[in-house]
Amino acid sequence: MRLRNVSAGVAIASVLTLAPLSAFAQQPLKTAVDGTFAPHAMPKLEGGIQGFNVDLANEIGKRLKRPVDITATQFSGILPSLQAGTIDFVAAPVTVTKERAENYLFTEGYLNTDYQFLTKKGEPPITDLKQLKGKVIAVNKGAVYDSWARGLEGEIGWTVESFGTQTDAVQAVMAGRAYANVAGNTNIQYAVKQQPQLQLSYLHSTGLVWAAAFRKDSKELLGQVENAIECMKKDGTIAAMHERWFGIKPAAGSAAATIFPGTGVPGMPGYDATPREAKCD
Repeated sequence: MRLRNVSAGVAIASVLTLAPLSAFAQQPLKTAVDGTFAPHAMPKLEGGIQGFNVDLANEIGKRLKRPVDITATQFSGILPSLQAGTIDFVAAPVTVTKERAENYLFTEGYLNTDYQFLTKKGEPPITDLKQLKGKVIAVNKGAVYDSWARGLEGEIGWTVESFGTQTDAVQAVMAGRAYANVAGNTNIQYAVKQQPQLQLSYLHSTGLVWAAAFRKDSKELLGQVENAIECMKKDGTIAAMHERWFGIKPAAGSAAATIFPGTGVPGMPGYDATPREAKCD
């Protein structure tokens, strides 16, 4: 019995040794999105999810010649899943901040992200954040808008209430539980487009971008995905996706239309300024 076990072990080892390395390239890329963050990821009537970032993840997999396994979950659990090794990279929109860039690796930005508010239609225009003193502001728990709004509670005098999903935060405004909701401009614009009882309000320009996040030990995969994103910009794929999901073409000079030098987000920790050129099929 012992000899048979040893022989089997040797046979298995031989198979693994002889297996072509290319076989490992076919392993699925595991990623995650917030499945309620329309129009970046949202449910389809026939099942599954759709959206800008779903298309982005699938196109990355296509260009890397690897299948993509996308999990839809709450945003607050996505970065912890990345750190735990449950997923390989984050396809959900992640705002690149100094704090995050110190803990994760990022591709170059693929979209600009500004903060925008929505309110019920008929509410007075907001031209200064101080107009929101004493108001309840709804945010998606764990998103960068959550920490940003909470950091201004003392200065502005508003009250921030966090919700498990962005959809719930929008519903809070519609139900009168919150006066306004703040999130990314693309998400807010889509929500107002879908809900005629809502209106766009104050836009806060950040100068920040959304990018794909990786663990610190994933430099090789980061480089592959960075290359794919640059090729998607070069051949107009991202511009077409932008127009499909947001209704407009990306502005000249925006992250969706610009290939940045080096690897990562210029000016942020972890940025590698080493010159590189996109290698596209």
